[in-house]
Amino acid sequence: MRHGTGAGRDRGRVHVTQESRPIRTAAIIAVGSELLTPFRSDTNSLAITGRLNEIGIEVASKQIVGDEPQDLAAAFTGALQRTDLVVVTGGLGPTSDDVTRPTIARALDLPLEESEDVLERIRQRFAVRGLAMPEINRNQALVPRGATALANDNGTAPGLWIEVGHRRVLLLPGPPREMQPMLDLVVREYLAPGSGNMRLYRRVLKIAGRAESHVETLAQPVYSRWLAADPRISTSILAAPGQIELHLGIRSDNPDQARASLERAVGELREVLGLDIFADDGQSLEEVVGGLLRARGWRIALAASCTGGLTSARLTDVPGSSDYVDRAAVTYSNRAKVEWLGVPDDLIRDRGAVSEEVAEAMAIGVREGARVEVGVGITGIAGPGGGTEAKPAGTVVIAIAWAGGRRVRTFRFVGGRAQVRLQSSQAALDMVRRWLLEQT
Repeated sequence: MRHGTGAGRDRGRVHVTQESRPIRTAAIIAVGSELLTPFRSDTNSLAITGRLNEIGIEVASKQIVGDEPQDLAAAFTGALQRTDLVVVTGGLGPTSDDVTRPTIARALDLPLEESEDVLERIRQRFAVRGLAMPEINRNQALVPRGATALANDNGTAPGLWIEVGHRRVLLLPGPPREMQPMLDLVVREYLAPGSGNMRLYRRVLKIAGRAESHVETLAQPVYSRWLAADPRISTSILAAPGQIELHLGIRSDNPDQARASLERAVGELREVLGLDIFADDGQSLEEVVGGLLRARGWRIALAASCTGGLTSARLTDVPGSSDYVDRAAVTYSNRAKVEWLGVPDDLIRDRGAVSEEVAEAMAIGVREGARVEVGVGITGIAGPGGGTEAKPAGTVVIAIAWAGGRRVRTFRFVGGRAQVRLQSSQAALDMVRRWLLEQT
């Protein structure tokens, strides 16, 4: 197979050597100006990352570039210098704004040549529908010299596999229904055979009730011990509204050893983070809460104002949730709180709808009305308006009630309306989780 020798980076091309080495790292580039708008998302990169991780290839970077050749050339040449494999998805269509094929060929100093086999496959695809192939589709039969064309059974754009010294380049079509089967083929026939038994193993710890900085402060001393004892373990911390995630990874050709190392690592983090960790097996908070309720044979009822039923929606998104979710009430108005939940009208007037007393009364009212083991009351100001100096937007009060007592807490959340609602829901579920874990 012919490899490009390049003419220097100053011309947007790549200089490579001929030495061979395993593929350990990859970069993904998604091409398409539509991906830089609010109307389309890059889902291909997630699918590609998952498949590469399965065979021990770590994704070092992801980029989205528009349909400008110079932008793609810059992204591609940089990625090829840093990683063993560059996967480019999108931009393989027949029109003038499909720039991936000619741009990558030029960057690698490889001439484009028409492939009669590819051209015939494209003609046949149109013929089976009783159509003549438009002349513009000949562009899709242009293949960089030395590249392998990958058949596309779901579209007209072939993929391309290019070997460039010790590096590899994979061009995939953008539509997921075309991209996915081609990716599976490449992983199976081109990438997996050379990876041996090497795999990337991961564990994700999900944490509620702590800020990112607090989690990092507690976890950092544990990380430091790993650097000396087991430097193969990689770590990263991700923050989302109401939740922190610690991602642990290890690349190994010994699955038992890798899993044992990760299990020890998870155990050490549990020692310092305790009950703040709500899952280490991929479960969501609503799944964890549902599992705890089901295990005890208990049922839950909820009443909410500011979240608009988000908490109950999350619980009932879990299959089988009818085992433990009894009912939910969206009592947005004060009148609804009084009429549906039995909250005293003078309590709302004296303490305000957003108060610990009203949240408790909501939890008690919905629990007693449903005759279940636990009730939840959520009231607050989601914003952006409606706040006061004493109770600014983002003030949320959550209460849980059970036969033996009640628990209530006031939160001050930041962010827009959607973020406040999500954080409120997360906090409510976490309060229920912690209470359930206390019960024997």
